Amino acid sequence: QVQLVESGGGLVQPGGSLRLSCTASGIIFSVYAMGWYRQAPGNQRELVAAVNSGASTNYTDSVKGRFTISRDNAKVYLQMNSLKLEDTAVYYCYLNARTQWGRNDYWGQGTQVTVSS
Repeated sequence: QVQLVESGGGLVQPGGSLRLSCTASGIIFSVYAMGWYRQAPGNQRELVAAVNSGASTNYTDSVKGRFTISRDNAKVYLQMNSLKLEDTAVYYCYLNARTQWGRNDYWGQGTQVTVSS
Protein backbone atom coordinates (compact mmCIF):
# COMPACT_ATOMS: atom_id res chain seq x y z
CA GLN A 1 0.00 0.00 0.00
CA VAL A 2 1.32 3.42 -0.93
CA GLN A 3 1.27 6.17 1.68
CA LEU A 4 2.18 9.83 1.40
CA VAL A 5 3.25 11.71 4.50
CA GLU A 6 3.49 15.49 4.40
CA SER A 7 5.19 17.89 6.76
CA GLY A 8 6.21 21.53 6.95
CA GLY A 9 2.93 23.39 7.13
CA GLY A 10 2.24 26.04 9.71
CA LEU A 11 1.51 29.67 10.42
CA VAL A 12 3.60 32.35 8.74
CA GLN A 13 3.35 36.10 8.24
CA PRO A 14 2.85 37.60 4.79
CA GLY A 15 6.17 37.71 2.98
CA GLY A 16 7.49 34.74 4.90
CA SER A 17 8.60 31.31 3.73
CA LEU A 18 7.73 27.69 4.36
CA ARG A 19 9.03 24.44 2.94
CA LEU A 20 6.67 21.51 2.51
CA SER A 21 7.97 17.97 2.29
CA CYS A 22 6.27 14.76 1.22
CA THR A 23 7.59 11.22 1.33
CA ALA A 24 5.97 8.34 -0.49
CA SER A 25 6.38 4.86 0.95
CA GLY A 26 5.38 1.43 -0.28
CA ILE A 27 6.29 -0.72 -3.25
CA ILE A 28 6.47 1.76 -6.13
CA PHE A 29 7.69 0.57 -9.50
CA SER A 30 7.66 3.88 -11.36
CA VAL A 31 6.92 7.48 -10.44
CA TYR A 32 5.31 9.41 -13.26
CA ALA A 33 4.58 12.66 -11.45
CA MET A 34 4.53 14.21 -8.01
CA GLY A 35 3.11 17.50 -6.99
CA TRP A 36 1.13 19.68 -4.66
CA TYR A 37 -2.49 20.71 -4.73
CA ARG A 38 -4.25 23.06 -2.35
CA GLN A 39 -7.77 23.69 -1.23
CA ALA A 40 -8.99 26.79 0.55
CA PRO A 41 -12.36 26.90 2.33
CA GLY A 42 -15.17 27.19 -0.19
CA ASN A 43 -12.85 26.58 -3.13
CA GLN A 44 -12.10 23.61 -5.32
CA ARG A 45 -8.82 21.78 -5.01
CA GLU A 46 -6.32 23.29 -7.43
CA LEU A 47 -2.94 22.31 -8.75
CA VAL A 48 -0.13 24.38 -7.26
CA ALA A 49 2.92 22.72 -8.79
CA ALA A 50 3.96 19.41 -10.26
CA VAL A 51 7.07 17.71 -11.54
CA ASN A 52 7.06 14.73 -13.88
CA SER A 53 9.47 11.87 -14.42
CA GLY A 54 11.39 13.95 -16.94
CA ALA A 55 11.89 16.68 -14.33
CA SER A 56 9.61 19.09 -16.17
CA THR A 57 7.76 21.38 -13.80
CA ASN A 58 4.40 23.07 -13.97
CA TYR A 59 3.12 25.88 -11.75
CA THR A 60 -0.19 27.64 -11.43
CA ASP A 61 0.18 31.26 -12.48
CA SER A 62 -0.39 32.71 -9.03
CA VAL A 63 2.72 31.06 -7.55
CA LYS A 64 5.17 31.42 -10.43
CA GLY A 65 8.34 33.11 -9.26
CA ARG A 66 7.51 32.49 -5.60
CA PHE A 67 7.23 28.70 -5.24
CA THR A 68 9.73 26.06 -6.32
CA ILE A 69 9.01 22.36 -6.58
CA SER A 70 11.73 19.74 -6.44
CA ARG A 71 11.82 15.98 -6.30
CA ASP A 72 14.27 13.36 -5.08
CA ASN A 73 13.10 9.84 -5.93
CA ALA A 74 9.89 9.34 -3.96
CA LYS A 75 10.14 12.63 -2.09
CA VAL A 76 8.80 15.95 -3.26
CA TYR A 77 9.33 19.40 -1.79
CA LEU A 78 7.67 22.75 -2.20
CA GLN A 79 9.65 25.82 -1.25
CA MET A 80 7.22 28.67 -0.76
CA ASN A 81 8.60 32.21 -0.59
CA SER A 82 6.92 35.60 -0.45
CA LEU A 83 3.79 34.01 0.91
CA LYS A 84 0.54 35.90 0.55
CA LEU A 85 -2.72 35.79 2.46
CA GLU A 86 -4.34 34.04 -0.49
CA ASP A 87 -1.88 31.15 -0.21
CA THR A 88 -3.73 30.02 2.92
CA ALA A 89 -5.08 26.53 2.29
CA VAL A 90 -4.66 22.87 3.03
CA TYR A 91 -1.85 21.58 0.84
CA TYR A 92 -2.02 18.02 -0.44
CA CYS A 93 0.82 15.95 -1.79
CA TYR A 94 0.08 14.03 -4.99
CA LEU A 95 1.70 11.03 -6.59
CA ASN A 96 0.99 9.34 -9.89
CA ALA A 97 2.83 6.04 -9.94
CA ARG A 98 2.80 2.44 -11.06
CA THR A 99 2.57 -0.17 -8.33
CA GLN A 100 1.54 -3.79 -8.24
CA TRP A 101 -2.02 -2.55 -8.68
CA GLY A 102 -1.25 -0.64 -11.85
CA ARG A 103 -0.95 3.08 -12.46
CA ASN A 104 -2.88 5.19 -9.94
CA ASP A 105 -3.12 8.52 -8.17
CA TYR A 106 -2.30 8.78 -4.48
CA TRP A 107 -2.89 11.60 -2.03
CA GLY A 108 -1.50 12.69 1.29
CA GLN A 109 -3.63 13.66 4.24
CA GLY A 110 -2.96 17.36 3.80
CA THR A 111 -1.03 19.96 5.74
CA GLN A 112 -2.40 23.35 6.74
CA VAL A 113 -0.63 26.48 5.58
CA THR A 114 -1.91 29.69 7.13
CA VAL A 115 -0.60 33.09 6.08
CA SER A 116 -1.69 35.74 8.51
CA SER A 117 -0.41 38.89 10.16
